[in-house]
Amino acid sequence: MAQPKRKLAAILSADVVGYSRLMQDDDAATVVTLQEYRASIGRVVERHQGHVVNAPGDNILVEFPSAVEAVQCACEIQQVLKGRNLELPTERRMEFRIGVNLGDVIEEKDGTIYGDGVNIAARMEALADAGGICVSNTIYESVEGKIDFGFDFLGEQPVKNIAKPVRVYRVRSEAEGARQRAPAGPARRKTGAIIAAAAVAVVLVAGGVIWALYPKAPPQEPAEATEEIAGEPVALAPPLPDKPSIAVLPFDNLSDDPTQDYFVDGLTEEIIGTLARFPDLAVIARNSTFRYKGQAVDVRAVGEELGARYLVEGSVRRAADTIRVTAQLIETETGSHLWSETFDRALTVENVFAIQDDIAAAVATTLAGFYGVLSQEGLAAARRKPPSQLSSYDCVLLAMEFLRTLSLETHRTARDCLERAVENDPDYAAAWSNLAHIYVLGDSMAYDPRPGSLDRALAAAQRSVELAPDDIRGHWALASAHFFRGELDGFRAEADHVIESASAGPDIQGFLGIFLAYSGEWDRGLPLLEEAKALDPYYPRWYNFGAFFDNYRKGQYEAALAAAQKTDLPDYVWAQALIAAAYGQLGRADKAQPHVKRILELNPDFEATARANRWKWFRYQEDLLDHFMDGLRKAGLDIPDEPSSAE
Repeated sequence: MAQPKRKLAAILSADVVGYSRLMQDDDAATVVTLQEYRASIGRVVERHQGHVVNAPGDNILVEFPSAVEAVQCACEIQQVLKGRNLELPTERRMEFRIGVNLGDVIEEKDGTIYGDGVNIAARMEALADAGGICVSNTIYESVEGKIDFGFDFLGEQPVKNIAKPVRVYRVRSEAEGARQRAPAGPARRKTGAIIAAAAVAVVLVAGGVIWALYPKAPPQEPAEATEEIAGEPVALAPPLPDKPSIAVLPFDNLSDDPTQDYFVDGLTEEIIGTLARFPDLAVIARNSTFRYKGQAVDVRAVGEELGARYLVEGSVRRAADTIRVTAQLIETETGSHLWSETFDRALTVENVFAIQDDIAAAVATTLAGFYGVLSQEGLAAARRKPPSQLSSYDCVLLAMEFLRTLSLETHRTARDCLERAVENDPDYAAAWSNLAHIYVLGDSMAYDPRPGSLDRALAAAQRSVELAPDDIRGHWALASAHFFRGELDGFRAEADHVIESASAGPDIQGFLGIFLAYSGEWDRGLPLLEEAKALDPYYPRWYNFGAFFDNYRKGQYEAALAAAQKTDLPDYVWAQALIAAAYGQLGRADKAQPHVKRILELNPDFEATARANRWKWFRYQEDLLDHFMDGLRKAGLDIPDEPSSAE
């Protein structure tokens, strides 16, 4: 009889916290989420040379040949899932706990593994918090000093079915340990300083562009007061501007390869330059951040010195044929870490600079896009202000919030605020373009529209383009106004202009993808939507409307239902209508009833007004409109057969 094969392996065990509750609340949605999260975990595991051994129920068991890769993989999994959870309401978020152990295992021919090495990993998992990681002493002793993460010793813990207590460590995230980072060596500081100095002129120009876009803001006088830093007099920073100010600290090269410094510095420059293209953001010039290269910094002191509300810092590591870039956003006043992300790219000589562009664009979009971290932070501050104290920029943030949530109450608040903003600040192009969208969507959704809303929208969009002809948001607003006014040629002309622009961004692409699809150009609109999703992993859930109607029009109702369930907009009546119509066509009216009930709660007049409202969106495809109304009737809603007089 063949002897069992024994080997030493690093074992990662993970499971879902509160899985039974999630299944009880909504089993179908939980299964879909689990499948998506497992796919994400699988991609991370593959990057770290791991192998998924088994995945029963909500558990995942992974084997690694390296303890370092196992811990780095665990940390990246938690970071990726943290980002994925931002897409879900709090009660639907799926958090994993992870345990890692290095030990002897028995391997069968089919790859199944057993033994204390596996058992201890499972016990480490049980000791971890939701979203956390615990490791055994064998892992700790193998990785200490070799990775960027910190550890907290939790003492010796009795472990079920293991004779001796196990020394257990909690892994601190990279963000938690960032402020304790040791200074880099002299060689790195010297190399970084030489390259960074060469970039000063470029970034000075980028910083100047940001301020030039805002002639309404008076120029700030240079600060005359000084203080000593490192024995040298340094001018104190000017007061913080009204709009978000951000400094990008030079990223660290963790590759132990000085030749990679060019890539690291180039990436930092690209991030600065890409952020500088966002007109609602003040970017601190690179010459101001240069002296922090390779230093451990106090983020509060740096924020005060630079006049920056936020800092971006990060690191770059080359491993074999991949580049890993980790970036994080820090609020300087409190030192809070607001966001962090890890980007992995395959590295080839041919695409090294394309990689810089891609990562810089991803960082900038996540931070400063319409639905980015900075917008959300600014919005939280705006909500704490009474209406009389909201600035024009706050009003723009409120409009962005509406475009993300499509909430009636948010629409009214944003509309009233923007109308005051353009009256008080008539040369603010962003206020005009967002007001145009508010008018357009107020009319198309029947959200308490102003008289002549589409005429108002056209005038506001034209005013935005007149004030800032190079700001693509005005052209986007103009395209939207033409779409709902039935001016298809005007819509397509403006849409082409926006799509050809290099600065459209995923948020604008998402809207135009929907509009192009609804105008009948499915082959053109759907790829735009998919590209927008790829560019922005935290895309607003209404992007899924495109996939819903594409599958629905083809009679692929199960796929349509899956897309509808991903919209996850409980306060938007049409998100509920998608689910109801899909269930109706599937002959499952009983499943549609909770959504029908929610529809009528949100809009008691829904049945009488549904067709007229959707005609505004589907005037170019009335067969699809009829098909959609048929699904709503089958779900149990009393939708009249005949077209509304509004058509």
